[in-house]
Amino acid sequence: MLKDTIDAAIKQAMLAKDKVRLTTLRSIKSQIMLAETAEGATGGALTPEAELKMLNKAAKQRRDAAAIYKEQFRSDLEENELAELAIIEEFLPAQLSEADLVERLVHIIQRVGAQGPSDLGKVMGVAARELSGQADGKRISDVINHLLNNTNL
Repeated sequence: MLKDTIDAAIKQAMLAKDKVRLTTLRSIKSQIMLAETAEGATGGALTPEAELKMLNKAAKQRRDAAAIYKEQFRSDLEENELAELAIIEEFLPAQLSEADLVERLVHIIQRVGAQGPSDLGKVMGVAARELSGQADGKRISDVINHLLNNTNL
């Protein structure tokens, strides 16, 4: 269970006096607790899928913030966001390599019978479900676009 893993990591960060890690882990724990007590929640622990979705959202927020800080030449803030991102990624499944992602997407495209760019939505729905947590949604979309526009499958 992610909450227990985060609690143990918080204790280690406190002992190591690692402020960035501690802040990031407390942020994740806070998001978990909010999700567990949110209106309409099942009243118990989050499902592994919900935990993964929450971690992916937190990672995406850090990536986006780092990109904005980079554009604004705020390297100090960018470095902090990237450090937090690295900590969050420790709790996410390993990301697919480019070759593995292309291979999996080609199989999905063939399976759903996509013929061209107009079938992007059909492929994206299946790919997002099957590759959740293994690749960023934007990355999946970009590769699907490339495959549907540039190859004859």
